[in-house]
Amino acid sequence: MENVIILDHPLIQHKISMLRDKNTGTNEFRTLVEEIAMLEAFEALRDLPTEDVKVETPLTTCMSPMIAGKKLAIVPILRAGLGMVSGITNLVPTAKVGHIGLYRDPETHLPHEYYCKLPDPISERTILVLDPMLATGGSASEAIGFIKDHGGKKIKFMCVIAAPEGLNKLHDDHPDVQIYVGHLDEKLNENAYILPGLGDAGDRIFGTK
Repeated sequence: MENVIILDHPLIQHKISMLRDKNTGTNEFRTLVEEIAMLEAFEALRDLPTEDVKVETPLTTCMSPMIAGKKLAIVPILRAGLGMVSGITNLVPTAKVGHIGLYRDPETHLPHEYYCKLPDPISERTILVLDPMLATGGSASEAIGFIKDHGGKKIKFMCVIAAPEGLNKLHDDHPDVQIYVGHLDEKLNENAYILPGLGDAGDRIFGTK
């Protein structure tokens, strides 16, 4: 799958292993998710457009590249996706942030939208959709569909871990979207949780159960 990038950097893999540990507490878990998001974004945003601008250095003036066009749009899928936002805004402080709220039916595992607020105009921005877990792929696919319905065109998706089932669905539903994955896990269990996974990312980020 040409649009799928598995980010196998040792730092990312090391931090994901720490995330998996059931003894990792809320504060450390939250920090690790932010750090992984920053490392992944470094790769995912390597093709941001730039333009040369005139800069005065202490010695002379020169033309030097800066990010061009409308600002980056970061769109976390609520609520776990919120844990990845600050890692990316640390890299790109001028990024605009939207939100998409979805919940998964506990019986059918199908996603349902309850909130959608996007930066305007979304059509002119590079859009980075965030969710730590790509399990069935339903929520990510629906969220990207909503963004496209609002005019979004250049969309990337970024997750910490993915199950093959979710990765295949997202690829099939949106072959035009680049997908950045920290680690591809083994499979989904009977409750549609990723194995070996790391538990419920939202609960571990926010300290809830």
